[in-house]
Amino acid sequence: MSIFKKLFTAVRGGATEVGEAIVDSQALRILDQELRDSKKALNDAKTGLTSIMAEKMGVERRVKDLTSKITEHEGYAIKAMDSGDESLALDVANKIAEFEHELTIQQGIQDGYESKVTGLKKMIRQSERNIQAMDREISVVKTTAKVQKANEMASAKFSGSNSALSSATDSLQRIKERQQKREDQAAAAMELESSENDDDLSARLKNAGIVNSESSGSSILDRLKKQKENK
Repeated sequence: MSIFKKLFTAVRGGATEVGEAIVDSQALRILDQELRDSKKALNDAKTGLTSIMAEKMGVERRVKDLTSKITEHEGYAIKAMDSGDESLALDVANKIAEFEHELTIQQGIQDGYESKVTGLKKMIRQSERNIQAMDREISVVKTTAKVQKANEMASAKFSGSNSALSSATDSLQRIKERQQKREDQAAAAMELESSENDDDLSARLKNAGIVNSESSGSSILDRLKKQKENK
């Protein structure tokens, strides 16, 4: 393959990919339009079927009328023969032949209508099922596209070091650290206050002579002697 053929093939391939990308980007819009076109075609088919069925009903009435006239004229012919009027009976028989010829034509038309109506009804039912299936598929595709878009947006917002979620998490951690620091400061203040109160009480007891301020060697010996005597 020459270099020019390779380039041409590459250009064609690139054009195909671009075309497919454009079609894919408009896929839902295209599907919606195709569905609308299908529904319109189906409605047109139903309208056409209604018209054909109306024509068929007219033919059926014509067949019924001809059948009735044939029966009626057969009675006339019999009566004419019973009365001995062969000429009249023949004229009636010729009229019956005309009716039967027309009946044969109308019955052929009726049979054709029945075949067409049956086929069209079958096609319409199949088209309805296909359109319903397409409608469901489009609904699924749209829902999937929305879910994927939501996931993409969530990923864009909540992933990475600079994401909104990461920033919020850092802020929350700083708030917790400040709160802990305040709690530690409050506990330290309470501990300090308690210590100062204990020191003040000890000083007051010593000043009142209730508690000795210092222990001497003789006082310790006296305490030990008393413990020994009590044993």
